Amino acid sequence: MASMPDTVDRDSRDALTGLGDVQQLRRTIANWCAEWPDDSGPCPIHAMLITLGRMETVNVAFGENAGDGALVEVAQRIRHFAADELESTAWLATRLSGSSFMLISMGECSRERWQWLAEALADALAAPIANPDGGSSLRLWPRISLMRSGENDNADSILDRLAEVASRMRMSHGRRIDWSSGVVDASPRSNIELEADLLAAIDRDEIEILFQPQYSLVDDRIVGAEALARWHHPVVGQISASTLFQIAERADHIAQLSRHIARRALEHATRWPANMKLSLNITPTDLAAENFAIEFARLAEKIGFSLNRITLEITEQVLLADLERVGRVLQQLKVLDVTIALDDFGAGFCNFRYLKVLPIDCIKLDRSMVEGVLEDERDRAIFRAIMGMAKALDLRVLVEGIETERQRDFCAAEDCEFYQGFLRAEPMTPHAFVNLASR
Repeated sequence: MASMPDTVDRDSRDALTGLGDVQQLRRTIANWCAEWPDDSGPCPIHAMLITLGRMETVNVAFGENAGDGALVEVAQRIRHFAADELESTAWLATRLSGSSFMLISMGECSRERWQWLAEALADALAAPIANPDGGSSLRLWPRISLMRSGENDNADSILDRLAEVASRMRMSHGRRIDWSSGVVDASPRSNIELEADLLAAIDRDEIEILFQPQYSLVDDRIVGAEALARWHHPVVGQISASTLFQIAERADHIAQLSRHIARRALEHATRWPANMKLSLNITPTDLAAENFAIEFARLAEKIGFSLNRITLEITEQVLLADLERVGRVLQQLKVLDVTIALDDFGAGFCNFRYLKVLPIDCIKLDRSMVEGVLEDERDRAIFRAIMGMAKALDLRVLVEGIETERQRDFCAAEDCEFYQGFLRAEPMTPHAFVNLASR
């Protein structure tokens, strides 16, 4: 099932982050409760209040510009996390005020899974954030308050209960997850157990590979697909690729997981029509290895998939480690005729220097870049400015997150080349993609 975030009213959103605001939160909870069948019990709303420590320190040490940029990055991480992990339920992400955010979901979810999701989100938010002015990266300390709604809960009681938990957590240094009941459950699986489970899942080929079709904006033909990894853990449920790699990083097995996903995706892609291209995501660990380009080329050659049909996608996070080394490895891949794409463009700080110094062929515009272009003149102006820059640098543009015909038509009119999104297809099994691509 596709992810189903509630649409954020353009007049009821946070000006800095683009997330919903408190009014949007209240309306959404009221609508969910009103639409829930009376004979099905209380509306199952799960909520987490995210508060960020160290924001005052960031503002003092790096300036308010860096602080605002960090809040924008946090909002994007919350949005992406929810889209990946809550794809089968309705959800809404909002910024309440200052450095406080709320994520709510409506649908069945066990208490254990909701706590595990909070722990995974806390890990994602604690990862380094690029400093837009250069210099050392920023780190924030998230605390997350949790609750599941009861029969008499509404927006006000949910906010009050979570605020009480957040206040209690500020007084107990070191705790980052707590429930409105005051009881922190034991995680359904410890980090060590999850890491061991992951290694076993790789060995047993239990990491599922799905493919998100990509289309031409000129004639709507399928041009290829992006490979996505999912793990259906028997205890905590579905785990998306981003969280999957967080677990692998703790176990120091990112390279093993990345190679496994690449190998399985390439094997599936050998059954595609010859004009289809495969997009793969690569990690900082991949690019930290001086021999990555050669090893990747050998893998593709062994499997029998041409390098000129492969696009390797990197994110801004990948570039934080060692830009000079990354540049060398990407240049080696370019010599081998691999296409390089900069993923999630517009979701972070958009350091345009990367486009100048790295051999990038394509930028993938983050879904947030197209959400408001039909209603907001400023969003359209930003979109068109990025398109003008891309054309000047001879970069192809793929737009992510296209969900309506109007969004698709707008991007086509602005001379974008490709798109992907739920408008045409959700991520699908290898067999389903072969059938779709062969029509």
